[in-house]
Amino acid sequence: MSAELKKKYYHIITYGCQMNVADSQTLAGCLEDSGFTATEEEEQAELIIVNTCSVREKAEERAFGRLGDLRRLKKDGRKLNIVVVGCMAQRLGARIIERIPHVDLVLGTDRMFDLPEILAHKDTVPEVHTAFGHENLDDAPAIRDTPFSAYLTITRGCNNYCTFCIVPFVRGREKYHPTEHLVRQASELAADGVIELTLLGQNVNSYRDGEVDFPGLIKRIADETDIQRIRYTSPHPKDLSIRLIELHANEPKVMPHVHLPIQSGSDRILQKMARPYLYRHYRNIVKKLREATPHIAISTDAIVGFPTETEADFQMTLDAFEESQFDSAFMFHYSEREGTRAHKEIKDDIPRELKIERLERLIAMQKKISYNKNQFELGKIQDTLVDGFSRRDRSVLKGKTPGGKTALFAGDESLIGKVIQVKISQADSWTLHGSVYNGRDGYRPLGFFQPEVGSTSVKVDSKVPSSRVSSNAISSSIREALGEQ
Repeated sequence: MSAELKKKYYHIITYGCQMNVADSQTLAGCLEDSGFTATEEEEQAELIIVNTCSVREKAEERAFGRLGDLRRLKKDGRKLNIVVVGCMAQRLGARIIERIPHVDLVLGTDRMFDLPEILAHKDTVPEVHTAFGHENLDDAPAIRDTPFSAYLTITRGCNNYCTFCIVPFVRGREKYHPTEHLVRQASELAADGVIELTLLGQNVNSYRDGEVDFPGLIKRIADETDIQRIRYTSPHPKDLSIRLIELHANEPKVMPHVHLPIQSGSDRILQKMARPYLYRHYRNIVKKLREATPHIAISTDAIVGFPTETEADFQMTLDAFEESQFDSAFMFHYSEREGTRAHKEIKDDIPRELKIERLERLIAMQKKISYNKNQFELGKIQDTLVDGFSRRDRSVLKGKTPGGKTALFAGDESLIGKVIQVKISQADSWTLHGSVYNGRDGYRPLGFFQPEVGSTSVKVDSKVPSSRVSSNAISSSIREALGEQ
């Protein structure tokens, strides 16, 4: 038998967030260490894994639709294991097999990386493994989609228990990977050609390993590795400290972009969501970020139509968007999720039609804001990491600016994987358009802070007036940002 025929092929289908993408890359590394080979052809695979998301109902229905479609591959009797992993697997467990009987394995969030071992001992009976406490990722490899960018998971799980969110129930409580291991991994990735590293976690800026907090981890990666560009997602407002704001201003490797979920502009709704901040606290964090790094891009998440949301509450969200002037936003209407605190405690009393109408209004507002914000990019020259071709035209390249925006421009394929200068000439709400810039006129990268002559760093002034409104739920980091400590 030829070596080609002996190969065991796998195929991974991924739904959901960047964390799921990173998990799929790590799972691919585990499989390849166990002798499997990746294939893009489902018909060639003897192992198909569907990595699932449970944040919204639509994500689960898409996964179920895909799983139903895979039944056709088993009709000819060929050997094929269909495996469901991730958040939906953790949430639904055996109910997935009840609905899709041709699924062979269901592995929860802490068990998916045991897949090679479980396959080695599996019989013909479908199995479900969803127990927490089995995950050990410190030595797990990862297969990257590109040689020049990578994700590095630094924390998993969440301790916040926002009432709308299923994540703490399907990912468990927060677990932090050791600092030394993460710095070593980052150094190895840089040696392997990685230019841009994105640090990942459900609540990434709550990271702590002994005396090392999140800004401390970023500083060590910046100082001790050859990684050129550092990003992170997603932070929580309650843990966004003055030190992190100052790091954005003073460390050129930290990209000038923060994705900072607001969720709502109404303090009443934020309280019902169990978000431990008020809008004015969020507003002050945004203000300080922009004072420290004037060119910083700020994006956000928002949910409209949360239970009991009135027109006045929604107007507060519109007002918050108008005031905050986000560069971009992920906006959703509330979708009740079984297993969340809101599902158990709060009646979903907002009609679907009203949710959609409010969402459309918010999207229309943000589209205008994004368009206007992007007009300020015209004429600027951005250090852009070229990451591939435009989806619509392979004669056009695309890349990511320091602010995390997509730029399209004509260029040679040889530029992919390089950081080049792109001069922006046009912009719409979602995309920048420009051309490769070859000038040598004293350009310095926009969005990278450079101290004035005689200074060495930015210090953020936290001496703002204390609020008269008290709230025991307001975190220490937000009080610090307001000068309330």
